[in-house]
Amino acid sequence: MDYKHTLNLPKTDFPMRANLPQREPEMLARWEQMRIYQRLQEVNAGKPKFILHDGPPYANNNIHLGQALNKILKDFIVKLKAMSGYLAPYIPGWDCHGLPIELQVEKQLEGKKREMEPAEIIRLCREHALKFVDIQREEFKRLGVFGDWEHPYRTLDPEYEAAEVRELGRFMASGVLYRRKKPVYWCASCVTALAEAEVEYADHTSPSIYVAFKVTDPLPAKLAPLRGRDVLVIIWTTTPWTLPANLAIAFHPELEYVAVEVEDNVYVVARGLLDATAQALKWNAPREVLSVRGAALAGGRARHPWIDRDSVFVLGEHVTLEQGTGCVHTAPGHGYEDYAIGLANGLDVYCPVDAYGKFTDEVPEFAGQFVFKADAAVLAKLREVGALLASEKFKHAYPHCWRCKQPVLFRATEQWFIPMDQNNLRERVLGEIERVQWIPPWGRDRIRGMMESRPDWCISRQRVWGVPIVALYCDGCGEVIADPNVAEHAAAQIAKHGATIWFSGTNAELLPPGYRCPQCGTSDRLRREQDILDVWFDSGVSHAAVVEARPELGQRADLYLEGSDQHRGWFHTALLTAVGTGRSAPYKAVLTHGFFVDAEGKKMSKSVGNVVAPKQLTSKYGADILRLWVSAADYRDDMRISTEILERLLEAYRRIRNTARFLLGNLYDFVPDRDRVAVADMPELDRWIVHRTHSLIARCREAYENYEFHLVYHSLNNFCAVDLSALYLDIVKDRLYCSAPTSRERRAAQTAQWMILDALTRLMAPILSFTADEIWAHTPVHAAKAESVFLAGFPAFDAVASDDALATRWERLLAVRTAVTKALEDARKSGQIGHSLDARVELAASDGLRPALAEIASDLPALFIVSQVELLDDLAAPASPLLAELKVQVASARGGKCERCWNYSEEVGTHADHPGLCNRCYAVVTALA
Repeated sequence: MDYKHTLNLPKTDFPMRANLPQREPEMLARWEQMRIYQRLQEVNAGKPKFILHDGPPYANNNIHLGQALNKILKDFIVKLKAMSGYLAPYIPGWDCHGLPIELQVEKQLEGKKREMEPAEIIRLCREHALKFVDIQREEFKRLGVFGDWEHPYRTLDPEYEAAEVRELGRFMASGVLYRRKKPVYWCASCVTALAEAEVEYADHTSPSIYVAFKVTDPLPAKLAPLRGRDVLVIIWTTTPWTLPANLAIAFHPELEYVAVEVEDNVYVVARGLLDATAQALKWNAPREVLSVRGAALAGGRARHPWIDRDSVFVLGEHVTLEQGTGCVHTAPGHGYEDYAIGLANGLDVYCPVDAYGKFTDEVPEFAGQFVFKADAAVLAKLREVGALLASEKFKHAYPHCWRCKQPVLFRATEQWFIPMDQNNLRERVLGEIERVQWIPPWGRDRIRGMMESRPDWCISRQRVWGVPIVALYCDGCGEVIADPNVAEHAAAQIAKHGATIWFSGTNAELLPPGYRCPQCGTSDRLRREQDILDVWFDSGVSHAAVVEARPELGQRADLYLEGSDQHRGWFHTALLTAVGTGRSAPYKAVLTHGFFVDAEGKKMSKSVGNVVAPKQLTSKYGADILRLWVSAADYRDDMRISTEILERLLEAYRRIRNTARFLLGNLYDFVPDRDRVAVADMPELDRWIVHRTHSLIARCREAYENYEFHLVYHSLNNFCAVDLSALYLDIVKDRLYCSAPTSRERRAAQTAQWMILDALTRLMAPILSFTADEIWAHTPVHAAKAESVFLAGFPAFDAVASDDALATRWERLLAVRTAVTKALEDARKSGQIGHSLDARVELAASDGLRPALAEIASDLPALFIVSQVELLDDLAAPASPLLAELKVQVASARGGKCERCWNYSEEVGTHADHPGLCNRCYAVVTALA
């Protein structure tokens, strides 16, 4: 007789094949239909808030893997907090202004830009940005990211632009905002100033030159003994093009300088760099004539090599003995330290270079030449006048524009600045850094170092696509006006019409009624500033324009989460704009992640050809595999991704999915409200797995709270592979399949598996969002079951269901099982048995171990998956190599093989109507008849 139909074999509609690329979009449609994000807000209404504020990605292209990584990590945390009982609204945002978008529009216009009004260019930039906002929104949603996608924040929205102008007004009100001609990073290709965060360093080859400046009369007093001789100060530079702007030579006041005789000339260099200079200039045994401290040289002068002016000797603490000669070429219009020392010594901020990086008519020898290309002409001029002592190529790290990748200049222009040391801004920012939690902790040192050394913030840009600096110029008295009243009035108009109105509107619309220049008090001939704000100011003020402004958020974010490059980007400027306007840090904690690299550890780059679009991965594998990868990697470091890595993750995914499918298959006839068994009434094995499940809950919840998602992944994967597949599920199959359908022992096993499945599904939900909700839809219905796993919350740790004493005892029992499994494997290899059910196991245990075995003697055959187990006082067999307290002997099972459960039993053959069944199976079959 075929008894298969009498077995409780697994049944489930949950598919073995995930088919994620096809199934996930269907689930997205379901989530949208049920408004899952809004439902989460309703479920958690009135609970404590947790605000993760979104750092806005740039709306200029399809999303890349780094942005996918960032949004998935944020989604882990938002879902984690929502399922942990927090009201966790997530408002996605986009950074919509700035040069990359304007440059893209310029390319499309093909030179027509100069004929167009700024308002028309702004309209085209806006359309371009909004197009990619919509594209990116759908790409982020495809990754399973929950958020208020219908009401995101966009820096181009009039309300946001108005809030930004009001924040600028707060800086105006504090009196710190200033405009000055000052050297800043300047991109001649993009024709605009750059912030420090917009500069990246790359290798660049420059001419390295030594140039002689002839000292003029009257010599400094300490050099008086050299009067009548040609005395030359040697400078070293890698930017020959800045020599036309040289106005000074800087010496360190405490360094010792020597005058050395070489042929007919006397040269002045720092003693500490004399040997290196002599080697570079191929001097043969220069003779020292005298030495002097740098401080004694102050006030001296040298003649510019070919321009009719003197170069002043000044003192500067920035001079070092690291390179060069210790006599530093100083051009106040082309360097921050040069500017500072020039300012201290009353020098002009001279910059004979235009916005396109070309020399102006102030330098007739090189007028119209691009500065880097003019290096060769400068060297030729120095040779002509006999001032070039040596020249060679020098490869070094040099600042480049992060957009066009071209080398940048330090160029003095009229710009708007927020000072770092006025009103103690730097000191206050450093104090706030100490009150923030930095994850990982090294983030604190990184941003602190940047804040300690950063110069004043240049916030102006010479473009049109952005938020205007709402300042004025009085044509009557020449005053530069930064008035918070103007900012407030303009902000009200911008909130209605958008920032374009500043460029297209009239003074009557944009200025307070009857407004006059506050300096002269009479003039109404006021010109509006045409510069726009640095886009880092745009995103930096999102704490005010979004977090403070939107009632569902609150006054301060709990967390900012971005890549580690944002220590000098968004984290940095958000801190400056918050503290600079009288607030505390805009975030309580900052979490940073690394970046994607390929299988060889190379940075992903379009030029290298190793870039992979998230869309490719979701189309091939599904978003859940990408999400699983994000959880499996330690995001704090750079993370490798490749086809091989993803294929390995597929195996882990299948293990988790198939474990859930097996559990579901065993619950096809289980109704929790009717069939569940109390934990206290379960067999020990079931109570043990319930304990292990609650240990998993505690471990995963702790890892989640610490944002250690890789520990969640490893815990879930190991639990499925070891605790369940290799142990519990393997052991309990016989009881599930062969016991009477409604028997207490089967219902106990089903209850345990229902509890396991419930916990597993909820624990994996933040990571494997699609799969978890798919599993949830197939789990048994009960009165308290939520419509979605995300509405069910995280499983709570149950101290009652956790039994440490039981766990300790079962550690020993599982050690016995391991020793028995080893003996069975040896017997199988020798041909003594085939399947483990063919075996009878005889055990002899030490006095310390025997009571534990005797207590569950009737359950030992199921534990070892054998037909019979006998506990004996002693055995002739040697002690187990795996457990010295135990002796194991394997023999053939007694009796016949049951045709239904395949266990051997001496009862087989004793039942006339079912001679092939053991007693247990006979009772079940006859009861079903």
